[in-house]
Amino acid sequence: MVQCHCIASTEGKTIERELEKTRAAGIYEISPGIRLTCVQTDKFKTGCVSITLVTELSRDTAANNAIILRVLRRGCAKYQSMELISEALDNLYGTRIEPTVRKKGEMHCIGFYADFPDDRFVPDGNILEKAASLLADILLDPYLCDGSFRKEYVEGEKNNLIDDIRAIINDKRGYSISRLLEEMCADEAFGVNRLGCEDEAREITPEALTAHYRKLLASSTIEVFYCGSADFKRVESALRPVFDGLPEHRSPSMPKTAVKTHPPAASPKYFTETLDIVQSKLAVGFRLGQAMSGRPDYAALMVFNAVYGSGDSSKLFLNVRERLSLCYSIGSMLDKHKGVMVVASGVEFQKLEVALEEIQAQLGHIKNGEIELQELNSAKHFVTTSLKLATDSPGGLEELYFDSAVSLAPYDPVKLSEDIEAVALADIIKAASDIETDSVYFLTSIKGGNADDL
Repeated sequence: MVQCHCIASTEGKTIERELEKTRAAGIYEISPGIRLTCVQTDKFKTGCVSITLVTELSRDTAANNAIILRVLRRGCAKYQSMELISEALDNLYGTRIEPTVRKKGEMHCIGFYADFPDDRFVPDGNILEKAASLLADILLDPYLCDGSFRKEYVEGEKNNLIDDIRAIINDKRGYSISRLLEEMCADEAFGVNRLGCEDEAREITPEALTAHYRKLLASSTIEVFYCGSADFKRVESALRPVFDGLPEHRSPSMPKTAVKTHPPAASPKYFTETLDIVQSKLAVGFRLGQAMSGRPDYAALMVFNAVYGSGDSSKLFLNVRERLSLCYSIGSMLDKHKGVMVVASGVEFQKLEVALEEIQAQLGHIKNGEIELQELNSAKHFVTTSLKLATDSPGGLEELYFDSAVSLAPYDPVKLSEDIEAVALADIIKAASDIETDSVYFLTSIKGGNADDL
């Protein structure tokens, strides 16, 4: 373990030094229900601001939430078209303002992300204030006709949203994961796609969408993030006026994600779908068990995931793909907000059963503590490298801090590298010990065979 500690320690100290350059100035409540995280750094040539409305994920509202930001971006009262907004952005040295739609556990997180040149690199400065003002115009002062969003904007973005929902099937790996979660969590909000469903999108009207928009502003928790060289007082002064146009905010609490630590008694459940495809897809869903009880050990879960299936030094990659040639591709991913893990792979139909058995066998090896020192070293290196990549851009930092803000157990991104360094073999065994298979989804070719025989 000494060798492992030295390698992890070197990585951890490197990440820590990087994060010291981007130390959070603090997390502050601008007003009830509106929280600002400010990261002051001169590391980048650009700064960023994000404003995210956090609400419950629901089948009834997902498509409405996903489309609202697109409609707002089409035009506001001051700049009534995308062309006029683009011209205003060009006048701010190419500032960008784009909508974001994220799913974190059973929270639907929608908002705008703006990036702009840091004032140190432009002649007249005050880009932060001007970008914040434009962001306020777009978010809070929409272009309305007779009290509702413009019909042509809503219809245009509705068609775009439907196209995006339909396009999910074009990425067969992503589609198989989406379908697995939809079936696995059929009675849970987590099964809802972040873009909603086509049927819901088709029913959207300008009047109903406008009413939903106003309700969303009045009821959502709002997370604000800034990264750049400006000090906190200036950031607060620039951003506080953005929210002057908000309806009365009722100090909402952060939505909660219902965590099921174990699958139903009848698990695992099997689902099969056939399409005209060349390569079959296997997606396996797991519940993380007692690892999600109390205050989850995110660092241990991240290192476990790297040992198991995340990266090309993982057990799944080296054994299921390389040694046994049971699949074309394979990897695992965690949703630490919901307590769900997914293993996704591309396999031949004839090798489905063997591949599934080996996926579960490799998890069993970890539960039994069958982890080589080099595997542990490589896993820590993989996680700390991924963390470093997140600190190398304002957008990466925004995602890191936002993820922490909405977590079941908020963590300190600055301290995360130290926690990863401290993960021991026993911590990984403990994290894996109670993981159980919940559901198995198989996407196969129409010509591939009858998967119902499994």
